[in-house]
Amino acid sequence: MAEVENGKDLISVLWSGADILRSKMDANEYKNYLLGIVFYKYLSDSFLIKVYDLICDARPQTLKEALDAYVEELKGEDAEELKKEMQDQYHYVIEPELTYTYFADAARNNSFNREQLQKAFNNIEQSDQIFADLFADIDLYSNRLGTGDQKQSDTVASLIKEIDKADLLNSDAEILGNAYEFLIGQFASETGKKAGEFYTPQAVSKILTKIAIAGQEDKTGLSVYDPCMGSGSLLLNAKKYSSAPGYIKYYGQEMNTSTYNLARMNMFLHGVDPNNQHLNNGDTLDGDWPTDEETDFNMVLMNPPYSANWSATAGFLQDERFSDYGVLAPKSKADYAFLLHGLYHLKSNGTMAIVLPHGVLFRGAAEGKIREKLLRSGNIYAVIGLPANLFYNTSIPTCIIVLKKHRDGRDVLFIDASKKFNKGKKQNEMTDEHINAVIDLYSQRKTVEKEAYLASFEDIEKNDFNLNIPRYVDNFEKEEEVDLSALLSDMKKTDDELEQVQGEFVSLLKELTSTDETTMSLLNDLIEKMGV
Repeated sequence: MAEVENGKDLISVLWSGADILRSKMDANEYKNYLLGIVFYKYLSDSFLIKVYDLICDARPQTLKEALDAYVEELKGEDAEELKKEMQDQYHYVIEPELTYTYFADAARNNSFNREQLQKAFNNIEQSDQIFADLFADIDLYSNRLGTGDQKQSDTVASLIKEIDKADLLNSDAEILGNAYEFLIGQFASETGKKAGEFYTPQAVSKILTKIAIAGQEDKTGLSVYDPCMGSGSLLLNAKKYSSAPGYIKYYGQEMNTSTYNLARMNMFLHGVDPNNQHLNNGDTLDGDWPTDEETDFNMVLMNPPYSANWSATAGFLQDERFSDYGVLAPKSKADYAFLLHGLYHLKSNGTMAIVLPHGVLFRGAAEGKIREKLLRSGNIYAVIGLPANLFYNTSIPTCIIVLKKHRDGRDVLFIDASKKFNKGKKQNEMTDEHINAVIDLYSQRKTVEKEAYLASFEDIEKNDFNLNIPRYVDNFEKEEEVDLSALLSDMKKTDDELEQVQGEFVSLLKELTSTDETTMSLLNDLIEKMGV
């Protein structure tokens, strides 16, 4: 297969694999099969390329060539040494008969059995802690794949053959990672409301990341944290804007196990070194994480579930994340609990950007007290209103709140970006032009009529610490005044023109004749009714 110049060919091949499963189950289920098997192909192909390099000190022309060289090498006395070196360097070893290349050949020869793939999954999961339970969501024995062993194996074989068309040998990590991101986005579109569990639209991700990384682009060993990481897409955005992407340390937590596994795969597919992946499967609010090693970060990025329920038990008032505020976020609205969790884990010179519903800007009671404390401490740096209907799981308008740990001022920049979008079929879309306009307003940090307002602490205090954006940015477009005399003149002119046209039309009617008396009678009635 020719070298993939861009990700389009790869994307179309991978997405066509979804067609095999689409009639059998919904997207929220078949995404696990497709993304899991793509990931296994990535592990297998990468392994064969690396093992060939160790044996021959070269890159193979084909994966079959690499597999043949591997099989031959295992016959020699250095076989165990080769396996040990691969395990030490890459954390896993795949036996020849469990490689994806072998499976694809078996599928083409109608000799594939899903037991082989299950064994391959098990071996990877047991090879190193970083792969533990990674394929747990892929049920190769599900009746959704067909009834009985043969039909289920045939469905999986069809998927393996289709995905084998993807040329990973000639695709670098960025192309493959982006193709994987595209697939995740497509699944988000198909699954609708369920997509909120694992996907933040790229436009929102770009704004959050550009804001949080500003001034830290050249930092080596940048640490980025997302305590509600979903599929990890938001975390991985940091790579695009850092001058030292290979040294970024990623910290993320996710409660949903399927989504957590998706994030782990996403990290590998983007070429992130296992030593820089620090991901945890857990409930962010109920169990603080991380609590040892590194606990505060240069960047905190968050798109938590909006107005979610949480326990809010009194014991949390002693929790270091919340204890400074004297009150807890309401049980039915965990928004400020997520915000305070993120702020707690932010370095003193870092930046945090979080997406939340507008209610957090103006709701009172406990939320009002937390908001006032944050404002008095100078923690809230900017508030950005986004367009409605950007997300797959909600059509409500949302806002980005930017926070800093310690700074001199207490002013807040308000940006109204609610009109910066193109209308899409399902969701509204923000283009790069819209995104750059928002970033420019954020960077300038000054008042721009109808778009941004830099509010002093006194402005905010006068508004009783209400941060509702229309209180600060007036984007009302005043309608042009109507010139009544010109309007009357136009109306008279229109009446005169109508009268003239009507007169000409009646004249034409009067010239019409007919030998039929009924027709002439109707014609005369029409002329009379027209008043001429």
